[in-house]
Amino acid sequence: MNASDPQFSTAKVAEKANIHKDTLLRWLKQGRVKEPGRDRRGWRVWNEDQADSVVALANDSYDPKKPDDFQVEGTLPNVAVRLRQIDWDFRDAKTTYLTHGIHPYPAKYIPQIPNALIQEFSSVGETVGDIFCGSGTTLLEGLLLKRNVVGIDANPLATLISKAKTTPLADGDRESLDEVAERAFRLAATISVSDQPGLFPVTSFSSTAPRPSNRSIPFWFEPFVIEELAELLAWCEALPTDAARNLALVSLSAIIVAVSFQDSDTRYVRRQKGTKPGDTMRRFAQTVTNNVAAAERFSEVLEPNLSCQVIRRDVLQSSGIPPMDLVVCSPPYPNAYSYHLYHMTRMLWLGMDQSDFKKREIGSHRKFSSVGKNAATIETFRSEMRTVFRWLKNVVRLNRHACFIVGDSTIRGCTYDNADVLRDAAQSTGWTQIARCERNMKDTSKAFNPKIGKIKTERIVVFQNGGGDQ
Repeated sequence: MNASDPQFSTAKVAEKANIHKDTLLRWLKQGRVKEPGRDRRGWRVWNEDQADSVVALANDSYDPKKPDDFQVEGTLPNVAVRLRQIDWDFRDAKTTYLTHGIHPYPAKYIPQIPNALIQEFSSVGETVGDIFCGSGTTLLEGLLLKRNVVGIDANPLATLISKAKTTPLADGDRESLDEVAERAFRLAATISVSDQPGLFPVTSFSSTAPRPSNRSIPFWFEPFVIEELAELLAWCEALPTDAARNLALVSLSAIIVAVSFQDSDTRYVRRQKGTKPGDTMRRFAQTVTNNVAAAERFSEVLEPNLSCQVIRRDVLQSSGIPPMDLVVCSPPYPNAYSYHLYHMTRMLWLGMDQSDFKKREIGSHRKFSSVGKNAATIETFRSEMRTVFRWLKNVVRLNRHACFIVGDSTIRGCTYDNADVLRDAAQSTGWTQIARCERNMKDTSKAFNPKIGKIKTERIVVFQNGGGDQ
């Protein structure tokens, strides 16, 4: 390389090619791009010809009408080859960067999975959707990759978390949230416990703020925790902007299970945890502080021209959903988890209709573990997914893709491959499966329902909207 030639960093080459830096690094690992030279510090240095070759590859890397990207008679599709070259396990990947860690949410996939799929199947400026958006993992990755995003979920807590995760802070929000955190720290320091013996500790603090009237609240919370949560809820709801209010409410929601008698997010049993007066205030203050810092980092990297829509809706109803270029999602596994149950106390405190969501939740353990002639079966799930694929045909643009990440389900002692269930539902509505990959789950992943077995693998299944008859 001549010292007078133009030289570019990896980030600059990615910018010139209008791709994410991670895409270029992945292409290097796959051998699709030749390694450039390195400087004395060991950093990659690209000359102009090398940078131009990356730009040319990027311009040719995705063409939705290009036959070689899909099924070619007698050969494996190029897209399937590329997907199988990716190490989908991502064992050492960091998963809580930016706002990914603002709220616990069981059964969510790691952000590296939607990141890779979004890069493979869409371009900058297009629209990526997640029709089971959960805590907004796909939405955040789409925004970071300069896509517009649409999230749909029937769970009101999920849509609140997704909004908080993907909304930049406005002017003054940091100051408002810092003040709430500081108030909580100060009040926690003043709360004292009476030395008088008794079944429950008596504290020096009581709140006049409203609290849920549901009779299960005293069952799941110490009296002093109820007082502190009620006060904090009133502070959150009084914040002046949607962005600040949503982030504060998500911060409050994030600690509710920890200060309750509920064992954990994945275990619905009652146990004493040794929570003391003032602990709720302190936990909230620290969570707000952490979440504000994460939201500020996200706000700094988000491009202002991108849009994010988060829609609370039963996924079996398709009205009012905008067009999409790509869907990346993970449907709830049948019989694996009941969000309406494990998030019940959070939903009660936040004024959400938990019983309505219970009726709409797809795949819940309670729905698939019930007995009787009307009990849910794998055919119930297959029928629900057929409905989803049918309306997706009119939402996802022709020749574009829907990517699903699924694991197996065990229902009444029988194990079902949900990737096969999705394939059947998709093909019956005019979609074509073009690729299927498998990934291993981390050995440390918790089983949501130990009685039905621990999910050890997931499958990434890619379908193409062929525009056939429904």
